[in-house]
Amino acid sequence: MTIHHNCEGIGRRDCLKLGLGSLVGAGFVDAIRARSTADDLSRNKTSCILVWLDGGPSHFETFDPKPTAPSEIRGEFQPIQTKTPGISFSENMTRLAAISDKLTIVRSIRHDQNNHGAGNHYMTTGAPTRIPVSCGAFVSFHPSMGSVVSFERGAKDGLPPYFSIPDMARSGGPNFLGARHAPFVVSDDPNQESFMVRDVTIPKELDDARAIGRRNIRGHLDQFIRFQDRSAGDPVVGADENYQQAVSLMTSAAAQRAFEMHREPGPIRDAYGRTSFGQQALLARRLVEAGVPFVTLYNGGWDHHSNIFPAFRTQGQKLDAVVATLIEDLDQRGLLATTLVIVMGEFGRTPAISTLPGSTTPGRDHWSSAISVLVAGCGTPGGQVVGATDPRGYAAVEKVYAPENLVSSVYLKLGIDPDKILYNGAGRPTHLVSDPRPITELM
Repeated sequence: MTIHHNCEGIGRRDCLKLGLGSLVGAGFVDAIRARSTADDLSRNKTSCILVWLDGGPSHFETFDPKPTAPSEIRGEFQPIQTKTPGISFSENMTRLAAISDKLTIVRSIRHDQNNHGAGNHYMTTGAPTRIPVSCGAFVSFHPSMGSVVSFERGAKDGLPPYFSIPDMARSGGPNFLGARHAPFVVSDDPNQESFMVRDVTIPKELDDARAIGRRNIRGHLDQFIRFQDRSAGDPVVGADENYQQAVSLMTSAAAQRAFEMHREPGPIRDAYGRTSFGQQALLARRLVEAGVPFVTLYNGGWDHHSNIFPAFRTQGQKLDAVVATLIEDLDQRGLLATTLVIVMGEFGRTPAISTLPGSTTPGRDHWSSAISVLVAGCGTPGGQVVGATDPRGYAAVEKVYAPENLVSSVYLKLGIDPDKILYNGAGRPTHLVSDPRPITELM
């Protein structure tokens, strides 16, 4: 597995202050909430696959090309016409352009957290960091979307409700919700013939009878009262929860079937691509098909301070092919109607192309004033672009939304009230999302 590293120690760029303007009124949230509450069956069938592009993908080289901008801004790639008249993507997104009627691009999300640590946290939780954090920080001031979905929706058939493949995003944890709502990380490569997920298969040297015996002994020991057992911060309680999750996985036929990649027909596996990323996306589809409500597909290496154009000719086109295949596969199986697909990172990239000292290939730096996000499925209207950036891609200027609005949209689509109040480990009330208004065009 390739390990990607983002930049560390780079000074923070001063960010433009947000001017979000007026958004949709709260009445719409109430209507969606009422409909969601009345239709529990539909809600419990919905899922989300978050394709997390760690490092911050360029909006110019994906979904917001600027063909009339000067060459030092528009870069090397040409825009291509999508299936939707009047909408263009970068030439790297050929497959997605051909199915633009099945997806929406939001071009107008912006925030003021211009480093990896803070940007990760804001986009994956809907909450800005409480204090300044360093660029390389792994921070958790608020539960991530996946952990909230785990908390609200629970497990099914022994499968954890929140998976992350093959790594966890740096702010993808549960915070005060507790260890049981952390993601189950599948770090093994499903593209390998020897693919086997930890904790799913009982080790060969431990037969079923011995496994059950050890489990019973453990159960009797667990009847003893421990000090601080009720504390959310007790590491022993967290270990117990992880143990119970492992037992559920080993004894669940549904869990084992979900990981049996060899059951997939060869042509399907070929369509996703016989690469780690392609087979991880296929595994994500198998998990939501088995009833898992939230899967993060972590894909690193998008911090293109240099080498951005060669990288997009390979990495960008692989992303295009895998995500397009995932959307098409979900659609053909009737799963796109209940599965939300989101593709995003922590921010966009600077309009001005620059070359770092010591580098010979140009790149773009961090830029949180203009972020493009792909959204498909779960009732999202296709064939549209929401909002716009200015002609040179400096900032979102039309229908400007914040991360809170995107996260609220996700929760509503998964049957969760974004205006809900949770209580942290100290018993203090915490808003799930400080601004529960969704991006109306996604609804």
